[in-house]
Amino acid sequence: MLIVQNKYQIKPPLPFVPGAEYAGVVEALGECVTNLKVGQHVACLSGTGGFGTHTLATAALCLPLPAGFPFTDAAAFIMTYATSHHALVDRAQLQAGETVLVLGAAGGVGTAAIQIAKAMGARVIAAASSDDKCALCKTIGADETINYSTQDLREQLKALTGGKGPNVVYDPVGGDLAEPALRSIAWRGRYLVVGFAAGPIPALPLNLPLLKGASIVGVFWGEFARREPQANAAMMMALAQWYGQGKVKPVIDSTLPMSELKAAYARMGGRDVKGKLVLVN
Repeated sequence: MLIVQNKYQIKPPLPFVPGAEYAGVVEALGECVTNLKVGQHVACLSGTGGFGTHTLATAALCLPLPAGFPFTDAAAFIMTYATSHHALVDRAQLQAGETVLVLGAAGGVGTAAIQIAKAMGARVIAAASSDDKCALCKTIGADETINYSTQDLREQLKALTGGKGPNVVYDPVGGDLAEPALRSIAWRGRYLVVGFAAGPIPALPLNLPLLKGASIVGVFWGEFARREPQANAAMMMALAQWYGQGKVKPVIDSTLPMSELKAAYARMGGRDVKGKLVLVN
């Protein structure tokens, strides 16, 4: 969404075909590719091109799909689950028994973060913008929910954590939620900067992490995958195993034909999507 709006930190040259993540069948291989086969089912990430009938993908960013992994789930899998796994496992070093606050919890990365945190044995507080989104978060494992459109985020966090605050804040939203979430964080907490879906990039008072002994931790999975391809490949295989074990499963709001692309973007822009929208050629 942000790439199409020209608001993302990576701006592809115009014109371009949108579609950052997708799933399909390998039709041809470069001469140096050894990890894939023609005819193999894969999920891929390339930043752009996914909404075309054909596209080029980097082999290191393609996940071979095990049997029983449908394209609809695969197309909604890589970016959200890789981002959330990298954030919680690698960057936050989340431990069983800790409390995680997930902002924007009913979105794609938010629902993935809930499932991954629960798989790691954490307590999850899911914060979303409506009661029905909070209800969705409950169905996928959230222990507690906060509707930040009608409830005060800091007061609710204080009540739900006995005044201690969450150990980890997972923030793909930014905007006006960032500062109250950081003010609420626990001693030695880790604040994960995942994205800025709200639009404005917040300016945070640096005395807040000082007072809490807290860390503000950047999460840029795409750069991690580029710089550490072997670690990323191992992470993706672990996620595929979790999918097979039923620990994680993409939350798909709707499946639409590619001809409905504009309508899909309009729904996303109107915050009318729970989980992911999948477009089908």
